[in-house]
Amino acid sequence: MAKIILTHEVTGLGAPGDIVEVKDGYARNYLMPRGLATGWTKGAQKQVDQIRAARRAREIHTIEDARAVRDSLQSKPVVVSVRSGANGRLFGAVTTADIAAAVSAAGGPAIDKRKIEVPTAIKSLGEHKVHVRLHADVQATVEVRVVPNA
Repeated sequence: MAKIILTHEVTGLGAPGDIVEVKDGYARNYLMPRGLATGWTKGAQKQVDQIRAARRAREIHTIEDARAVRDSLQSKPVVVSVRSGANGRLFGAVTTADIAAAVSAAGGPAIDKRKIEVPTAIKSLGEHKVHVRLHADVQATVEVRVVPNA
């Protein structure tokens, strides 16, 4: 078992700044090469404190605030305008950064793109559902409407 420090959110494992134990191969072959984790050392505690402070500054602090943001996100669909072919297929895919930018452009709250989970890649026009983790106990299901560029 390897003791590591997560530097990014890993679904099912933990949040940035968490110290977790995982199997050696998982740490060495998956987490570390992708930059999702670093090895744990005694001197790394300062780095963990910095990561946690940055996370606290970014996240929504109370459940009431998270519920208010969830209600505003779920009240209307997010419209993303992209280039598409004649048959409705996109040139590329809609990313979490595109969705976060569309929410901000529509006057919604600033959402961290790392908190957005897309169940299946959005590669066609139409309506799609995505999930946004706002708080440990609050998750919003947002309707994303993909329309062609004018």
